[in-house]
Amino acid sequence: MIKNDRQFRITKAQMERFEQAIKGAASASKSPVHPVLQTAQIDALKSQPSDLRRELGECNALRSGKRKTVAFGSLDDLPKTLIQARIAAGLTQEQLASRLGLKPQQIQRYEATDYQSASMERMREILRALGVRFRHPVELRLVS
Repeated sequence: MIKNDRQFRITKAQMERFEQAIKGAASASKSPVHPVLQTAQIDALKSQPSDLRRELGECNALRSGKRKTVAFGSLDDLPKTLIQARIAAGLTQEQLASRLGLKPQQIQRYEATDYQSASMERMREILRALGVRFRHPVELRLVS
């Protein structure tokens, strides 16, 4: 998941490098590599840009404001949801930190570690600062 502008730029550059590598591999007419192996290499290269394109598309959809809702099935999904909500709100990590009275590095640490060190109270503060609301009551299901 792309969490900030720097990661967005890096992901975009990686996608462009993969696309160039695919073009180069496909146009290598006198390759010393066996044709079956060359085809496998090209196929492996082709899978990477599609994953990166998907991540860039998800980030662009959040940034553009087109995606206003995020579904999550468990508390395990909450860290990713917090990051998506920040991006959808059009806030940088620095702006969110300012709203919370924290240093920007704290938000960067939280997001880099998927909020592992954040207390539940801190996550509630972040949800409030982002204006996140739950549509339906949370349902408790006991698994035996």
